[in-house]
Amino acid sequence: MTKEPIDIVVIGAGIIGVSTALELQARGRIPLLVDRKGIAAETSRGNAGAFAFSEVEPLATPGIMRRAPRWLLDPLGPLSIPPAYALKIAPWMLKFWRASWSDRYDRAVTAQTRLMQYCEAAFERQLSRFGDPNMIRREGQLELYEGASAFREAQPKWQRRADLGIKVHLLDHPDAIAEIQPGLSRRFTHAGFTPGWFNTTDPQNWTEMLAQRYADQGGRVGTLEVHDMTPRSDHIELVTDQGRLLANQVVLCAGAWSHKLAAKIGDALPLETERGYNTTFDHTSVNLKTHLTFAAHGFVMSKIGDGLRIGGAVELGGLDLPPNYRRAEILVRKAASFMPGLDASGGRQWMGYRPSLPDSLPVIGPSSAGDRILYAFGHGHLGLTQSAGTAELVADLAAQSKPAIDLAPFAAARF
Repeated sequence: MTKEPIDIVVIGAGIIGVSTALELQARGRIPLLVDRKGIAAETSRGNAGAFAFSEVEPLATPGIMRRAPRWLLDPLGPLSIPPAYALKIAPWMLKFWRASWSDRYDRAVTAQTRLMQYCEAAFERQLSRFGDPNMIRREGQLELYEGASAFREAQPKWQRRADLGIKVHLLDHPDAIAEIQPGLSRRFTHAGFTPGWFNTTDPQNWTEMLAQRYADQGGRVGTLEVHDMTPRSDHIELVTDQGRLLANQVVLCAGAWSHKLAAKIGDALPLETERGYNTTFDHTSVNLKTHLTFAAHGFVMSKIGDGLRIGGAVELGGLDLPPNYRRAEILVRKAASFMPGLDASGGRQWMGYRPSLPDSLPVIGPSSAGDRILYAFGHGHLGLTQSAGTAELVADLAAQSKPAIDLAPFAAARF
């Protein structure tokens, strides 16, 4: 056991934890960043690399439960629940259904919009202070639709983005689409283009770069697993696989595993895992000019390094079931049919655990034990996007300063 408490321990070295440790350090704190596997060793290493600040709509949209049975019956569809997990996830699905009601949905969109606006500005601050502009690709995003009916159904989303001041271009002919992204099948007749969208060249490299900035300034990193935490009168006691630690404060940002530690102090949070699959190719046989989103099929195609990554889908399957890599295979087959000429050989398959709460909003704020234990998890698909903003908000809370935005919608107590 450490004799003197560590200033502040950050649990989880994905993009949220690394960004948080870096921000705390910049404000004069002395963090210890810990992770059971190391920097970007879990979900932060394999995402699509997108900073998706325009994505303010939660997964639980009005009417989704009418469409869900059709999806859930397809084990390889864009949204699925493995039969072995159906009973266990039922309580979460009930909360998800309630979150889709128009009143909850509207509040979630409003909260997510405010968070996104803050996070976009925070990212630019992070980039100017710590980042590498050469690791950012500002090439936009093209969201594709098959037919006028599907496009009309998406109009409220595009109108909302326009109302928020997000620049969008709506396209209604394959020739117009081809001017932005040549080589796509002409089955895609309509699209929405978001020119301000941008990506990192590689999400793992981006996270590791920020971690190196932290280390260069004397930041400490420990490879250890935290099994338990207990609030004491003047410190937090952590039980790890390498002994006990004492900390003045703790930030819990362990992604899809966070709820297990939160439960140790009595906070039962409905955190689930949206298991996502992808395949990464070190080569590319097509000239990908922008981030492609195949909306109805639940996957994207993005440039990673000198290659490309095809991935997405939502499998609500928890942490313990084995991966079903047929899901990755079907996405690649679809991509090859959507973009003839794509060489789909030699890819590396991967599955990651996106931490998801029923209303698609993260938990950012104090635990029931007070602000000596702070939560920052549950970002779903948007961990990379919201990392810089979350780090600033957590650093405010850690200093007992008023955050720049209202964090009530993100409170753990909302559940």
